[in-house]
Amino acid sequence: MDDKVYDVTKFLEDHPGGDDVLLSATGKDASDDFEDVGHSDSARAMMDEYYVGEIDASTIPTKVKYTPPKQPHYNQDKTTDFIIRLLQFLVPLAILGLAVGIRFYTKSA
Repeated sequence: MDDKVYDVTKFLEDHPGGDDVLLSATGKDASDDFEDVGHSDSARAMMDEYYVGEIDASTIPTKVKYTPPKQPHYNQDKTTDFIIRLLQFLVPLAILGLAVGIRFYTKSA
């Protein structure tokens, strides 16, 4: 909290909010979590007995922006597209030819 390190292991069982609250704030800056609850002055005074030291800013890793891996451009095969367009033209034409043939055959008979 506030660039200071505290070891609250001995306080886990005695914490009024339960140990889950303290455990969820481990390994990170818990300043906002501590302030959001609105701790009393006596709670702030108790922190001195759990004080370990200051954070060395040079050991904090810098945040790296995520860049997704480059993927090769997918070149879709144009043959399937050509076949689909051809079938979209030929199937209705075949149905029309079949209908005309049936009509012509039934009319002449």
